[in-house]
Amino acid sequence: MSTFIQSPLTHMPSSRSHGEADSPRLLSRSMVDIYVGPENTHWILHEKLLCYHSPFFRSIFYAKNSTTRSFGLPDEEDAPFKTFVGWLYSSSLPVPREEADLTMLLDLYLMAEKFQIPALISDVLQVVREWYKFSDTYPGLRRVQYIYANTEDGSPMRHMLVHSVARLMVLEHGIPAHWDKALRKNGQLAVDIIKAIQDWRLDESVVPDSRDDPAEAEELIDVEAEIAEQEAEGQEEAEAEPEPEPEDDSAGEDTVVDSPMQPHHPEPKEFKNAGKKGEDITEGFKKISLKAVPNGLTNGDYGTLH
Repeated sequence: MSTFIQSPLTHMPSSRSHGEADSPRLLSRSMVDIYVGPENTHWILHEKLLCYHSPFFRSIFYAKNSTTRSFGLPDEEDAPFKTFVGWLYSSSLPVPREEADLTMLLDLYLMAEKFQIPALISDVLQVVREWYKFSDTYPGLRRVQYIYANTEDGSPMRHMLVHSVARLMVLEHGIPAHWDKALRKNGQLAVDIIKAIQDWRLDESVVPDSRDDPAEAEELIDVEAEIAEQEAEGQEEAEAEPEPEPEDDSAGEDTVVDSPMQPHHPEPKEFKNAGKKGEDITEGFKKISLKAVPNGLTNGDYGTLH
């Protein structure tokens, strides 16, 4: 059986009583085996105590016709599960001493959501919230992205982190470069921050109205400088424009140049004959048409489509 090793961090009592969790009847002799992580760390826990707090385990061990007394959690980590066991029996959680200690607590929180334990969710949330409060810091991008990747909309931890970041965005001058990049990629995070600000229902007297005082927007453009720059660009273009070349008057007025697009062809004999013999022009055209479009077409006559 795994022994309980106290965390080097100070433990904080739970903000709420487990009620019947401390009752002797929950510490009955009925035990279950839990195997955690890739190395199957073995834990032997009181079945009633575990199932009292967690609908997740209740559905496993109290299922109809279930006789199982062991269950594996290969995807869970040892550290947060050990902290969960400590909370299960002592109603306390370790208090983080530095930001790095939040890693285990956030993993514990995700485990609490998976095991469906509202009391543990609330307790972890309180510890994380108070750490940010008393350290006078805000959640970092890496923490927020981790929680977003592993929780659903409506998660209490996600809600707390987003509202903290929204406050940071409102109070700070400008968005840090790494946050700007993240918000461009994660539209849902940006939307949630906007919703968080809307939830505050800020007094309109503290929110600037650019419709009444557009000075800040007008400062973004210097009209006189823009005009001067455009005039300078126009002057440069005028100076760079080449002078027109003089026309070539060497050719005389009587010079006639045949168009290369209209070669001279002799008049067909049929049209000449038609005029001399008084034949109708239509008849002459029929005769030349019959000769120009023979029945047998060859590539030599009309070329090829290839």
